[in-house]
Amino acid sequence: VSTSRLQLAAFALGTVGWILCTISMGIVEWRVWHVSNTTIISSGIAWVGIWKVCFISYLHVSPGYKEQYCHKFSGFESSIPHEIYAAQGLLLIAMFMGLLGLTAMVFALRNIYMGITHKTLITRFFLVAGFFYILAGLCVLIPVSWNFYSVTHNKSIAFPPSYYMPSSPTAQEAGAAIPIGIIAVILLLLSGTFSLSYRFPVTAKTIMK
Repeated sequence: VSTSRLQLAAFALGTVGWILCTISMGIVEWRVWHVSNTTIISSGIAWVGIWKVCFISYLHVSPGYKEQYCHKFSGFESSIPHEIYAAQGLLLIAMFMGLLGLTAMVFALRNIYMGITHKTLITRFFLVAGFFYILAGLCVLIPVSWNFYSVTHNKSIAFPPSYYMPSSPTAQEAGAAIPIGIIAVILLLLSGTFSLSYRFPVTAKTIMK
């Protein structure tokens, strides 16, 4: 048990990282667009996520009332940039890989804390957990970096007319999902590194199978 404290910390970090990965995937604020025309986008701010775009409108939804209008990305549209669709797929993979990492870590820690000193089994499950954690972290890192690059270079998006969105903003900034994703990447990579660093104590009596 004393040799697995770092792996216990890895489990905690991996759990938080996986939760943050899931949160970033669901948040619409990946890119915050500032627009000059407030005829439809009443607040002058629109949020571009990886599943939909949203903005506050006093006109389009209910005249005279403050309502949030959202338009989901349906299927594959050539006008939507590749980094958005890449983020959808990679974050789904990251969520699945992170869940597999958590499962492997729980199994390895369970054996240790229950006194099951099966060296090969425990070591392999820690290795599997570390592999899945690192893979999940890389899957989050790619879309976060790609979208952050698009924000810093003020990339435009040729939205179809049905989105009621301008093709380019006057300015844009990174939304809350990007820093959350960065923290998730750091925690998942740390967790994977800690998991891979496990060494079974050579002085312990083992049951070799």
